[in-house]
Amino acid sequence: MTEPDILVLRQKVHGMSPSSYGAKLRDRLPDHEVAVATTPDEERDLIQRARVATGIHFDTSWLDHAENLDLFACAYAGTGHLDIDALADAGVAVTNAAGVHGPNISEYVIGALVAHERQFRRAREQQERNHWQAYPVRELYDSTAAVVGLGAIGEALVERLDAFGVDTIGVRYTPEKGGPTDEVVGFDSIHSALARADYVILACPLTDTTRGLIDADALASMRTDALLVNVARGPIVDTDDLVTALRDDDIRAATLDVTDPEPLPADHPLWSFENVQITPHNAGNTPKYYDRLADILATNLRRIEETGETAGLENQVV
Repeated sequence: MTEPDILVLRQKVHGMSPSSYGAKLRDRLPDHEVAVATTPDEERDLIQRARVATGIHFDTSWLDHAENLDLFACAYAGTGHLDIDALADAGVAVTNAAGVHGPNISEYVIGALVAHERQFRRAREQQERNHWQAYPVRELYDSTAAVVGLGAIGEALVERLDAFGVDTIGVRYTPEKGGPTDEVVGFDSIHSALARADYVILACPLTDTTRGLIDADALASMRTDALLVNVARGPIVDTDDLVTALRDDDIRAATLDVTDPEPLPADHPLWSFENVQITPHNAGNTPKYYDRLADILATNLRRIEETGETAGLENQVV
């Protein structure tokens, strides 16, 4: 078997075949050999010779034989599922997929806001009944959004909100770093941001700080006409507290691409609210995923070849 420069592991993303990822890499790196494993045996064999491996999971038992491996390019933005220490001890650099979801998830949020404000659900229901009746709507223009999390997704979202004339307040761990929003505050000031926002948009990672961040206390600080959008992780919102707030009309509406629990049980009360939009953790779905992932890996491989080092890579974790 040909010596591979890059090994694509078997894991699929958004229902797309790893072979499609391999084809994207070959387009960008025509002078390199790209191998796509189709069985566990092929993975174990090819990892022994590959310089770069890419996929979602990495079996650390492979490290005993992966003498040529310089880089593992994780196909997820999050790397908490990986044994980072083991990879680092073996001298293997790790990168993630941060940034690949910026365009698609930010478009999802904009779509959710517009759908709520233009009452598309009501329009659809009236159309199904052949019922012609005007109804009040709202604009995004001159509103305020609190964006919790200013990573790649948060930054892409702020750029698009700006185009709609929305003022933005960013909430991040290190407000002294600033950001693309009109104002930046820390998590210790989140209640002031919630109290001023027409839209509260969660785009932050799940950490000890953010778990249960939007609880009864936070929901009490939100305006009664505010809209909550969660494209982060389900446990960032206390689900029971959200249900209570919706039942009591303490907030206007919610769009949830992620929930806790997930999948959301069929008999869960969140399904019963007309002012709640729920999608099945689908905001990150995009046909461009492998294109963006391949762009990152190709850039990093060229940098390794130019410098002879694995330091200073795009999206480097270790």
